[in-house]
Amino acid sequence: MKTDGNNLHANGSPGTGTSDSQPGAAPEIMARFEKVRVAFPGANRVPSPALEELDLEVGASTFTAIVGPSGCGKTTILNLLAGVLKPTAGTVSIRGTEPGSASARAGYLLARDALLPWRTAQKNVELPLELAGRLRPKERREVAAQLLERVGLGSAGGQLIKELSHGMRQRVSLARILAYDPDIMLLDEPFSALDAQTRMKAQEFFLEVWQRDRKTVLLVTHDIQEAIFMADEILVFSHRPGRILRRFTVGFPRPRYIEDLRSLDEFNAMYDEIWRLLKGDIEY
Repeated sequence: MKTDGNNLHANGSPGTGTSDSQPGAAPEIMARFEKVRVAFPGANRVPSPALEELDLEVGASTFTAIVGPSGCGKTTILNLLAGVLKPTAGTVSIRGTEPGSASARAGYLLARDALLPWRTAQKNVELPLELAGRLRPKERREVAAQLLERVGLGSAGGQLIKELSHGMRQRVSLARILAYDPDIMLLDEPFSALDAQTRMKAQEFFLEVWQRDRKTVLLVTHDIQEAIFMADEILVFSHRPGRILRRFTVGFPRPRYIEDLRSLDEFNAMYDEIWRLLKGDIEY
């Protein structure tokens, strides 16, 4: 991922290199923000900025985390890529196409699932295939069954959503997104509603699935540990809308296990540096 030239960059240290240049050919750009500004109606009709002059490029097959205080524009970025929000100024594109079009698909995973409670897990996963109208009913069932098997829920296809734990529902949501076959996966605090133990298992499970497909992922989180554990790059946003304080490249090899990373000095040094940036930027 690249950011505009006005952004600060982390000092080079083990596991935190931040050079924008990479050996070999430049990666394909999956998503691009050019001079993007978003403002919402505020008090006394004065616009309230959510993003200001954001320039950002997201490389294909990358896993990027965004951390920052509430109100810094993190979710706004995801909503722009999902096509549910239009910029006030500037342009947003996925593979050079306007978000929301048939050739610029984005899958959204939230903290609370958006599954249909009157449908079974199998039928929820089939939904994107039904809407696309590309497969016959038998083929849809086969694809959905394969995806549920892939997320570890092969025996739960016939269960109603209300019969599943929250962790299981998140896995059904993941299977449904995979059925949609998005160009980019947007994750907005997807594990925040889980208890600590289930959360760590869900994070590890998601990475196992991601490493097979290498979909482009943009993760919004308030959890610094989660960002370092899951992502290849971390963007630390300022409380000032759309301003990136610093970019970190996470160099820990995959597969990763959180209990191993916690014991590394490099992991703790990165955590402390990100926390110092956020703490120093927060306005009270």
